[in-house]
Amino acid sequence: MVSVTDFPRPDAQVHFGVFFQGVNHTTIWSDPAGGSQIDFETFRRVALTAERGLFDAFFLGEGLRLREQDGAILELDIAGRPDAITQLAALAGITRHIGLVATQNTTYNEPADLARKLGSLDVLSGGRAGWNAVTTDNAWTGANFRRGGFLDHALRYERAAEFVATVRAIWDAWDDGAIATSQQSPAWASAEAIHPVVRTGPHFDVRISPTLPRSAQGHPVIFQAGDSPAGRDFAAAHADVIFSRHGTHFDDALAFATDIRARLRAAGRPEDDIRILPGTQIILAEKESEVEEKVRWVKNGQYTGQTALSLAGQIWGRDLSGLDPDGPLPADDPQPRPISETRGAPRAGQDPAAIARDWRARAEAENLSLREVVIASTERSGFAGTPARVADELARWVRHGASDGFNISPYLVPTGLDEIVDWLVPELQERGVYRTEYTGATLREHLELREPLTRRS
Repeated sequence: MVSVTDFPRPDAQVHFGVFFQGVNHTTIWSDPAGGSQIDFETFRRVALTAERGLFDAFFLGEGLRLREQDGAILELDIAGRPDAITQLAALAGITRHIGLVATQNTTYNEPADLARKLGSLDVLSGGRAGWNAVTTDNAWTGANFRRGGFLDHALRYERAAEFVATVRAIWDAWDDGAIATSQQSPAWASAEAIHPVVRTGPHFDVRISPTLPRSAQGHPVIFQAGDSPAGRDFAAAHADVIFSRHGTHFDDALAFATDIRARLRAAGRPEDDIRILPGTQIILAEKESEVEEKVRWVKNGQYTGQTALSLAGQIWGRDLSGLDPDGPLPADDPQPRPISETRGAPRAGQDPAAIARDWRARAEAENLSLREVVIASTERSGFAGTPARVADELARWVRHGASDGFNISPYLVPTGLDEIVDWLVPELQERGVYRTEYTGATLREHLELREPLTRRS
């Protein structure tokens, strides 16, 4: 066992969230142990398992439109999530501690409406709500709202900053103590303690008298997931938590965390003012000799033959569904175009011809089929090992400052957290890097965050 007292942050604790994705192909839905992706029972079990494991938050992804490939709905995606706030409101009634985080878009929402919905979740849950504030430039998502991809990258974050500032003003419109604390008070609320919000800017013109008081945590915790320079600056200016993609390689994660802390200082905030929780996958096996077999099982479930052909088709720029996934790679070279704007392309910015050459060389050297090449060329995400080995590694990350914890994507639902809660959490507790009970009532307290930015003197 690694001694955690030898690290630069010897008192840092590992924080866990569970990330229930909005659209993906990596959840093994076809396994007999897999549950429905839309039934409330699945969400209930995942949330209660996470709460049993003393997780900070249940984190929901979002998909506003089904993805397409060459104009047809991509049938390989797991999609169909119920509305996030509706779902989390239902979970608030059956949980007591765990935070409830909704991914909600600043490009295709309006601040007054979203502030009320998120504020309602926060009040009704006793201060356990969080908001993953995201932006989108997807023209196919915009078509839902008759806008198309009308905002370029810079304007998306300009709108997002104005959106967040407006929402925060609405959440802060009621003073502390605005509501009567005694039935002998002359009125239920003091009119002088409720302040109308007037916000006029390039994107919004809002005049509102908010209908809700503050929650027990002031207002919802703000998460942010952008990784571009503009996204990182936005997080440093506005966010409480960053949900990053740097959850596999230690050096990469440490560089990201170091960059974020520098941006926090530049924004006039303490460098520990944000919690960094990269998304990750954790695969556990009881014995070291079983780890690689478990990893292969997970990968084979995530990358079916059809999925492998779809991903390879994005490289070749054409439909490969007629090929045998267990046969060789296509003999021809990739076409110089993306297969579909509405599907997106993996390895963005890389030359498809160069990727194809690399894949062919690997297939020949290792005698791999098309599907095996796709699996082998897809970088292993997250951590795999025995509970003790993974616990040592997670402790190293957090106590070296590479992250403050992890947002875990289970490869199987609703049972995918069971091994983490039953095997990994006790190992972390034994090392003194994980709570043994909830010591606070709100999400802000679970994450050990300061009060909201707008309420600091």
